[in-house]
Amino acid sequence: MLERYVLRKTLASLGAALAVLGALVMLIAFVDITRNVGTRSEDAGFGQLLYLTVLQAPATLLTLTPFIFLFGTLGAFVGLNRRSELIAMRAAGVSAWRFILPAAFAAFAMGVVTVTLLNPLTSAMSARFETERDALLAGYLKNAPKGAWLRQGDDKRQIVIRARMRDMVDGAVRLRGVSFFVYDVKPDGSLVFTRRYEAAEARLEPGFWRLTGVSEATPGAGALRSESASVPSDLDERTAADRFKNPQAVAFWRLPETITRTEAAGFSATPFKMRLQQMLATPLLFAAMSILAAAFSLRLMRLGGLAALAGSGVALGFGFFFFNELCGALGKADVLGPILAAWTPPVAALLAGLTLLCYTEDG
Repeated sequence: MLERYVLRKTLASLGAALAVLGALVMLIAFVDITRNVGTRSEDAGFGQLLYLTVLQAPATLLTLTPFIFLFGTLGAFVGLNRRSELIAMRAAGVSAWRFILPAAFAAFAMGVVTVTLLNPLTSAMSARFETERDALLAGYLKNAPKGAWLRQGDDKRQIVIRARMRDMVDGAVRLRGVSFFVYDVKPDGSLVFTRRYEAAEARLEPGFWRLTGVSEATPGAGALRSESASVPSDLDERTAADRFKNPQAVAFWRLPETITRTEAAGFSATPFKMRLQQMLATPLLFAAMSILAAAFSLRLMRLGGLAALAGSGVALGFGFFFFNELCGALGKADVLGPILAAWTPPVAALLAGLTLLCYTEDG
């Protein structure tokens, strides 16, 4: 019953922290979208801007979720302390581990839900946001270049694709001002250039690229021009679109497939590997933030200094959050391995919280 009561108080405090942080994120996102979209699109009304805000805000809020567990757990236990409920529990011989660990396990479970359910949902909403925003800014951005590099192939042929502009038309990837560089793979693994295609436009169809306004050239021969041509492709629309995305925009369940296809195409998959490891470490990070916040709120009110100690917990939580971001940047740059970069911050935060808790509880 005691654990259930503390857990209920913690969940209520987490809900309050979510509401406050969510409202703040929505307000900032709405102002940003109004400035960047509303002032540049003649068709953007209040309803559309609000719709864009609803699509964009969850992804930002998901990034800030560790602070929800930091502020929510800290608020719950400070409240229990101010009402002398913690004092009564401790006087009755109840160990701090008994009412902190349920909150930590709840945070861990919420982390699993966040990774497996909420992350794919926010990724889909972010993709929808990009589509809706580009549609509103179609006139403003019609001449803005969005270049792209792609690579496809197997153990017999490799094709490097360069395009000056890219976009999506009816769900299909379209490249404009595109060049295809075709290489044959020799038995020793070396590449031999065999031909080059220059096309005004290339659209990805199932199993091939459809080229229009084509100029085909081979070494030692002149260029041949044709209205259309096709180039075999093992890419599908989703995989090709993923190559253009920030790793944060790829849903958790699609990361392993994206990593495999990216490596098979000869590109570095380090950013996607880093994102996958960060997602796997998210439940531990949430639990660590919860334990850290609780450990900084156990000082008895009559001893004084609770506000300063709670403030120190918030500062340390911010420190671990930015340490996590720093490790993420180092991991994407191949300075640190993805596993080391993703798991070091949550493990360090967990050890810090457990150490303080042991010192406070057991002396």
